[in-house]
Amino acid sequence: MNRRTFLTTTALATVGFMSSFALPGFAQDAEAVEPTTVVVPDLTIGDADAPIEVIEYASYTCPHCANFHEAVFKPLKKDYIDTGKVKFTYREIYFDKFGLWASMVARCGGSMRYFGIQSLLYEQQEEWIAGGKDAMQIVENLRKIGKTAGLSDADLDACMNNGEMAQAMFEKASQEAEADDVSSTPSLVIDGVKHSNMSYADLQKILDEKLAQ
Repeated sequence: MNRRTFLTTTALATVGFMSSFALPGFAQDAEAVEPTTVVVPDLTIGDADAPIEVIEYASYTCPHCANFHEAVFKPLKKDYIDTGKVKFTYREIYFDKFGLWASMVARCGGSMRYFGIQSLLYEQQEEWIAGGKDAMQIVENLRKIGKTAGLSDADLDACMNNGEMAQAMFEKASQEAEADDVSSTPSLVIDGVKHSNMSYADLQKILDEKLAQ
């Protein structure tokens, strides 16, 4: 999603946060929104002591991120994460409200289900976005994905209407992207060095060179 940068498309003032990104029917006075103290956990898999740390910045509404998930993340997980060579952290970026809602559904399953729901969101991206014109339809599509992953209606109601968590997620994403100077998705930070979208072959070369050091 190189044509849209995170810092310009999501530079929303806190006071306008809920009115711009809130789910349909979620009633909250935008003027009353205050900084939140909710802790949003990192989403990490792999050996905590792995020799290489890879951080991916991505958005659930980014077609390039869906392609990256299929062509790069899946083999990366098999060859490097599951074998203890890479500690992998996924950081969400919100270009739009739909990406935020998708992240809320993914996080609703907790850390154990997150990456499974993530796969469904990327694999079914075109279907659940459905052209991006009908917000209520998108909400229903996301709920179906959550229920496929084993979440109940009560679980989804609680998660998708948690305005304080949504605000905290937005603030975390803004701060982390600014700190790592991320302006497009997908972006990778490998042992502290930022890289733009790349093929699996190019990523393998970087990782293998590091492992050989």
